[in-house]
Amino acid sequence: MGIFNRLLLDFRRQRWEVKPSEMANNTLNPIRAIVDEMKLTPNRDKPMIALSIGDPTVFGNLPTDDVVLQAMKDAIDSHKFNGYAPSVGYLKSRQAVANFYSCHGAPLEAEDVILTSGCSHAIDLAISVLCNPGDNILVPSPGFSLYKTLAVSMGIKVKFYNLLPERSWEVDLQHMESLIDERTSCLIVTNPSNPCGSVFSKEHLQKILRVASRHCVPILADEIYSDMVFPGCSSPSMASLSSDVPILSCGGLAKRWLVPGWRMGWILIHDRNDIFGSKVIRQGLVKLSQRILGACSLVQGALEGILNNTPHTFYSQTISLLMSNSEICFNELSAVPGLNPVKSSGAMYLMVGIDMDHFPEFRNDVDFTERLVTEQSVFCLPTSAFEYPNFFRIVLTVPEELMAEACGRIREFCQCHYRPSSRDGNDLDQ
Repeated sequence: MGIFNRLLLDFRRQRWEVKPSEMANNTLNPIRAIVDEMKLTPNRDKPMIALSIGDPTVFGNLPTDDVVLQAMKDAIDSHKFNGYAPSVGYLKSRQAVANFYSCHGAPLEAEDVILTSGCSHAIDLAISVLCNPGDNILVPSPGFSLYKTLAVSMGIKVKFYNLLPERSWEVDLQHMESLIDERTSCLIVTNPSNPCGSVFSKEHLQKILRVASRHCVPILADEIYSDMVFPGCSSPSMASLSSDVPILSCGGLAKRWLVPGWRMGWILIHDRNDIFGSKVIRQGLVKLSQRILGACSLVQGALEGILNNTPHTFYSQTISLLMSNSEICFNELSAVPGLNPVKSSGAMYLMVGIDMDHFPEFRNDVDFTERLVTEQSVFCLPTSAFEYPNFFRIVLTVPEELMAEACGRIREFCQCHYRPSSRDGNDLDQ
């Protein structure tokens, strides 16, 4: 036996040892990490009301529009969309998205659009193209947990900038700016917000853009809830306000068109000053999109009809239900001692603060929401999952009668467990 063969035998594995990759080990969804450890045993005498899932289709009261379904049927019946599409999407479908979102301040062409397998995939691609291991990104707190899940799995550090509940969840701009350093490669802005239900004004968005401009940091704008704002509110896209900051805007069909399972998302590339550099970022996104060969071809085939023909009455009916539930929830829970709801202005959510001093038997928001399930069969997501303790998030997509019932049960739960705090006594002595 030659020396080479003997060396091969010496280095041959003697036993099976298959381990998960570092990326797998580093991947953690904060929501699952918390919820999977909770003891969620509902009260058998009360039907369960889940106010925790950000899927508008769960209760069946928010179907998508017939126009959307017909566009999908037409795409299927055409037999034109059964094969592989280009990884970035069909040109005609990309142009339809560009036409739908193009505006005077932020014009778009087909080449500025990358179609993705849902908005989560769009966020994944955007972070991947902008960041290297060892870089850091700025993420809102409270904020959507996927940002941290993706970044940490890629070896990217996450820095959380504060949102201010006393200012309707506006950004603490001074805190945000203090976190930026030479390795900050991306600023994530969620507007309208999951989990807060907040909507930033034009003026506030401009202030955020000025921070990004001063430090030359590109923005990832998570705008999946774009245009899902309540009457009396308005919030333009970030790109329409930016004169120099390059922006990757992530969106999709999931929320506004009520079809999250169809997995159709997109990235809109806004870079009027070519800061991303002669299509370098576009080329990077094309390369990254080739890892999974893009979004569902059938939904791409339906996309032009969906965007062009969905009636505005469909959008307004959805907003009407969300706003009505928001008002029910805010008004009912504002009257409950120990709770501090923050009024929402859009998206599908409302946040409720828990004054833990008045609920001493609970350690935190996780304990509070766990017991709420046990006693009242109402599940609200504890916001420790969003890097913000002692609040809970309510999803507003349930039928109105269930929202009223859930609020009544939450009130009953709080009345049972509320205790005056020592702070109350001190206030009376003054």
